Amino acid sequence: MNKEPLGLDGLPSHDYFEEAVNHIDEAVANKGIALGAAKGIIYSLIETLGTMIGDPDLPSHARSGYEGVLELAHELEAKIAKLN
Repeated sequence: MNKEPLGLDGLPSHDYFEEAVNHIDEAVANKGIALGAAKGIIYSLIETLGTMIGDPDLPSHARSGYEGVLELAHELEAKIAKLN
């Protein structure tokens, strides 16, 4: 897939965040990352997405994409917590 680094609004596409969550999920499943590291990365993604979603200037179409990824990140965070 050919992606632009930033969208027209200057923000990374929600696809980049989704790929990051999926990558961490795969790494956890394959035991390719320490659980503590995965937990920290997911925490950072959740904080970043939450900040972006909270921006009142964020267009609604972008907000919905970020909200979907945020939900995935929360699910992965819960999955990691169960493994700990």
